Amino acid sequence: MELKRVVVTGLGALTPIGNNVEEYWNALLAGKSGCAPITYFDAEKFKTKFACELKNFNVLDFFDRKEARKLDRFAQYAIVASDEAIKDSGIDLNVVNKHRVGVIWGAGIGGLETFQDEVINFSKGDGTPRFNPFFIPKMIADIAPGNISIRHGFMGPNYTTVSACASSANAMFDALNMIRLGYSDVIISGGSEAAVTMAGMGGFNAMHALSTRNDSAETASRPFDATRDGFVLGEGAGALVLEEYEHAKARGAKIYAEFVGGGLSSDAYHMTAPHPEGIGVIAVMENCLQNAGLKPEDVDAINTHGTSTPLGDVAELKAISKVFGEHAKNININSTKSMTGHLLGAAGAIEAISSILSMKHGIVPPTINHEHKDENIDPELNLTLNKAQKREVNVAMSNTFGFGGHNACVLFKKLDE
Repeated sequence: MELKRVVVTGLGALTPIGNNVEEYWNALLAGKSGCAPITYFDAEKFKTKFACELKNFNVLDFFDRKEARKLDRFAQYAIVASDEAIKDSGIDLNVVNKHRVGVIWGAGIGGLETFQDEVINFSKGDGTPRFNPFFIPKMIADIAPGNISIRHGFMGPNYTTVSACASSANAMFDALNMIRLGYSDVIISGGSEAAVTMAGMGGFNAMHALSTRNDSAETASRPFDATRDGFVLGEGAGALVLEEYEHAKARGAKIYAEFVGGGLSSDAYHMTAPHPEGIGVIAVMENCLQNAGLKPEDVDAINTHGTSTPLGDVAELKAISKVFGEHAKNININSTKSMTGHLLGAAGAIEAISSILSMKHGIVPPTINHEHKDENIDPELNLTLNKAQKREVNVAMSNTFGFGGHNACVLFKKLDE
C-alpha cells in the first residue's frame, strides 16, 4: 500500500507571548519572555510565584458567557487556536466532506482547574454531594476535540492522546498516520493545557520540578544554562490543519510544509527523570528519521524539548550528538520554552509551529536567558543563544518528552512538488 503524503495547511496559536500565530512568531524572533508573577490566584505562599500565563486574553471575545461557563480554560484555548488554524487553512466548511475530517488532540492533564474548584467547593460544604452538572464534561481531557468537532460538524476520527508533555506530538503523529493510510482527508491536530492553577503549581513544586527564581521571573526559563533550576509552567494551545496532499492541491490550498515523519519511544527508566544517557531520546529521533525516510545530515534545525531542568537538557543534547554525530554541529538547536515556558500537553504543537515557520521564513528563534556555560554540554553545539539566527531550513525536527518516559518526535520538510 502506498502511503499518502501529508501537508500542513493551517496554523493557530494561543501562547504566553502571543494570542495568534503572527504575534507568537514575532515575539519568538524578538526573544520575548512570557514569564511574570502569577495573577490567577494569590501565590504568596507558593515556592514558585510566577508562570507563563496568557496576556490580554478575554474569553468573552470568543464565547458568550453561557458557553464560556461550560468550558474549562484548556478547552477554551483549544477551540480558539483551532478556529484560527481552520480559518488560516481556507477550507470551505460548506463543501468539504465532514465525514473525512477529524480532530485528534493532545492534553497532558485536561480540566485541572475545574477539578480543583469543584473539590474545594465540596470541602467547604456540609458533606452533601452538590456538584456542578458540567463538572465531568468540563474536566475530561477528551472534551477539547469533542467540542471542536461539534462546533464545526467534523464527523471523522475524534479523540485525545494523553502522554504528559508529549501529548500533542503524539496527537500529530496519530493524525499523520490516519491521513497516510487513507482514513481521513483532513485532521485538526494539536494540544492545549491550562495548568497554571493552585493545584498545578503546588503539585509541580512538591516534585521540585519548577524553577524558584522568584527574584528574576523573566529569566527563570534558561535551557542549557549552568544555573537552570527547573522549568516554568506555561499555558495555551497550538493547532495545525493536516491535510492529504492531493486534497490540498485540488482546492489550491496554501501549504506551509510537508509532514514527513514521526517517531515514538519509551525511556522505560523512571516516572519523572530522563535516562541520563538519553537512550529513549536517541531511539525516538532515530525512529523519526527512519519513518520519514531521511538521513541525520538532512536535518537543519531541532526545536528541543529543552525544559530548563538540570538533568533533561544534558541528556537530550547527549542524544542529539549521538544520533547526528559530527553533523550535530551544523544544526541550529534551540528551545523556545525559554520564552513560552512549558505548555505541557500543548508544547509539541506550538513548538512544531515554530519549526514550520523557521522553514517558511529562513530564521531560527533563539534560546534566551543563557548566561553561563554548562561544562556538561558540548561547546561546539549551536544552541542559537540569545539571538535569532538566519539560515535556510529545509528540514526541521521537534522533540517532546513526558513524565512516564514518553518520547515523541515530529519532522517537517519544505514541500518537494
